[in-house]
Amino acid sequence: SLHLLFLLFFIFSVPVVKEAVAPRPVNFSRIFYGIMFDAGSTGTRIHIYKFIQKDPVELPVLDNEMYHAVKPGLSAYADIPEVGGETIRQLLKVAKKTIPKEQWIQTPVVLKATAGLRLLPQEKAKALLNEVKEIFDDSPFFVPNNSVTIMNGTNEGVLAWVTVNFLTGHLYAKTRKTVGILDLGGGSTQITFLPRLKKTVLTAPADYIAKINMFNNTFELYTHSYLGNGLIAARLATLGALGADGLDWKVFRSACLPKKFREDWSFGGLTYKVSGIPDGFAGYKLCYQEVMRVVKGIVHQPFEVKGSSIFYAFSYYYDRAVESGLIDESRGGTVEVRDFKKRAKEVCNKMTKYRPISPFLCMDMTYITCLLKEGFGFKDSTVLQLTKKVNNVETSWALGATFDHFHKLNIH
Repeated sequence: SLHLLFLLFFIFSVPVVKEAVAPRPVNFSRIFYGIMFDAGSTGTRIHIYKFIQKDPVELPVLDNEMYHAVKPGLSAYADIPEVGGETIRQLLKVAKKTIPKEQWIQTPVVLKATAGLRLLPQEKAKALLNEVKEIFDDSPFFVPNNSVTIMNGTNEGVLAWVTVNFLTGHLYAKTRKTVGILDLGGGSTQITFLPRLKKTVLTAPADYIAKINMFNNTFELYTHSYLGNGLIAARLATLGALGADGLDWKVFRSACLPKKFREDWSFGGLTYKVSGIPDGFAGYKLCYQEVMRVVKGIVHQPFEVKGSSIFYAFSYYYDRAVESGLIDESRGGTVEVRDFKKRAKEVCNKMTKYRPISPFLCMDMTYITCLLKEGFGFKDSTVLQLTKKVNNVETSWALGATFDHFHKLNIH
């Protein structure tokens, strides 16, 4: 069944050129590529996937991924789309270095934007996407129809689930044992898993259930993307700054920040004045109450997360666990939800010690704790597999989206 995927992949991605030539030599081997841009709220990443077709009858395999990222994200260039476009040009240079010249014309290039652009006014988002499209059209790569789009949140969660379960080998095992995914971006956060209990499906809001066709199987997934609940958007919401006016003179304060902290801070092309509460209190308890407003009643608790399924958590879950010393940066690791809580308390009650790492670390760790516990309703003992890569390939929706591009997975 893995082979089926690649067969489809192959059929949809490689233009077949029929030529009258002698039969291929014994050492037939061909290579082809796909380029996927992930335009996130805090950065733009390029994923260049290399596939190998070892012989004309056998099916191709994913050989490797080349990954490169730049900051900030496209949404930071909301008023200067040409400058934002430059970042795409830079990343295309990486693709030209990685992919042999004779392959360029048949290598598809696709960009999908996520919450950063979803949060922008429509005409600003459109101007950015048009700029990218022009740059793609100028490039030597193959530009499919709809190659530059804003991805909907459902697909973001589903395709990240496809990537992780593909890389961990669960998709082509007949056991139907899969792993759930938790993705924490800057602007939005996703949860996706394959429910084992009918009640999970029946008690979920209708648009939280998505079907996907793969390997002659239909998977019925619980999935949702919460816009505004990504880590950076949640900082603004906690501060009461998300969608606020008077940014030139208002100062947004929080007990989650060091008392003496005060700084201008930018996100999505806007700048906010942010500070601690100089003559007030700071610390975990007060911070938790503040963060709770951003989570409580907003995040749906699926019926069965209290069960035993394993969740892979990545993006900011991973980065913050590294910064607060929960896991090793190069290896990742397994933690329980209670480990985030314990470490959040330590960070918040020793803000000066952690301030050089990030003045926002207390707020971020408290938010992650609150999101997992009060939001999704995970138990303290729920195990999270924190991971940046599986088999040396980035855990993100990008590989799943590349599959989807070559072979429509019919997500609905």
